Amino acid sequence: MSRVPGWLGRLGSELSRMGERLDERRAEAERDDRGDDSVPDAATGSAPHPTRDAAHAAAEVPQVPVTRPENGGGDHVPPPPAYAPAIAARPDPVAAVPWGMRVAAEAGWRLLVLAGTLWVLMRVISAVQLVVYAFVAAMLITALLQPTVARLRRHGVPRGLATALTAILGFVIMGLVGWFVVWQVQENIDNLSDQIQDGIDELRNWLLNSPFHVTESQINEIAKSLRDAVGANTDQITSAGLEGVTVIVEALTGILLTMFSTLFLLYDGRRIWEWTTRLVPAQARPGIAGAGPRAWRTLTAYVRGTVIVALIDAIFIGLGIFFLGVPMAVPLAVFIFLFAFIPLVGAVISGALAVVVALVTQGVFTAVMTLAVVLAVQQIEGHILQPFILGRAVRVHPLAVVLSVAAGGLVNGIGGAVVAVPLVAVTNTVVGYLRSYSREAALRQSPPPHGATVVDVAPVDPTAGKT
Repeated sequence: MSRVPGWLGRLGSELSRMGERLDERRAEAERDDRGDDSVPDAATGSAPHPTRDAAHAAAEVPQVPVTRPENGGGDHVPPPPAYAPAIAARPDPVAAVPWGMRVAAEAGWRLLVLAGTLWVLMRVISAVQLVVYAFVAAMLITALLQPTVARLRRHGVPRGLATALTAILGFVIMGLVGWFVVWQVQENIDNLSDQIQDGIDELRNWLLNSPFHVTESQINEIAKSLRDAVGANTDQITSAGLEGVTVIVEALTGILLTMFSTLFLLYDGRRIWEWTTRLVPAQARPGIAGAGPRAWRTLTAYVRGTVIVALIDAIFIGLGIFFLGVPMAVPLAVFIFLFAFIPLVGAVISGALAVVVALVTQGVFTAVMTLAVVLAVQQIEGHILQPFILGRAVRVHPLAVVLSVAAGGLVNGIGGAVVAVPLVAVTNTVVGYLRSYSREAALRQSPPPHGATVVDVAPVDPTAGKT
């Protein structure tokens, strides 16, 4: 009898058993999804099938890898049992970093970008330093002269004529003051040198007779050290003299740039500002357009108040040193006026200069009296004049003033020290306005109140409860 029918029968039985096992696995997976492994079907009322229970129990028993030669001898690894401990997944790297560190990193790279931008800006300013100084000086002079132009315009004077009259008068006054200072120095330089020599001799005699026990040999050593220092720096002094021509050319160029910039700012300042605002993105343009006039009012108030305070200081200190007999009282008063534009530091430097001139020309007593006059005027300035004249127009803390003057002096010398405080004052005004403008814009864009909230925010009539 042929063996083919038997082989076919075994193959059919194996296929039947495989089909049954697949049906059992599928039913078991469906019960696991429904969570009713051993609960009878509520609809049919049938009990669990014994064959399925046996297969499920066998599936729960741990199995070892089984080698199947017909599959190439590989190991079949079954899934882990249900009672095996769960392995936690690795967290997201972003979530693993602490919140504070993420905030610090975000702020850090933004600060680095700002620092790089400021560094590039300072390099550009250093390359065109003369143009920047001329424009800044023109803005300060414009802030001083612009109220006069506005006053003439209110009296019916045309804009061009008002600008020309104000600019010419302002530049003539400044030129006359500079010429007067130079003339006074040239007229008194000979007498001043003799008085300085007499004052040095008097100071030497006073030191020899003073309780400080200074000997003549020590004084001679100090004089010798000064002469050696001057002799060692002769080359530098000579090179500085040779560079004087370049300095004069640059000064004349800066003066011309300042004059032309002042004329255009006085005549067409509003249109220049409107053109500048068009360079700003449209979204930020309303805020910048509102901050500009407020910044200009702050700068105008600062320049006008500083000029008034400096003029009072120069007049009273100049009168004091004039009556004390200190030579070149008028040039010293002019220096006091100019140095007053450097807040706090300039008053100290100009006062020390007046005291030194009084010491070397008139002696110790006159120097002490000069110091008393300078301190008295500066105390009146700091406690009465500045709060009354400047008021709340320039709200800058004294610590911010000192730090800004020091930083400006380190960056760009005297020019940086002069510009530092008005720059800080204008920045303070602009930042405060932009902050309030952003809050108002956020309130305008927020949805209107409704429901019970309207009662909380609705205006209340103060006369509603009165009869």
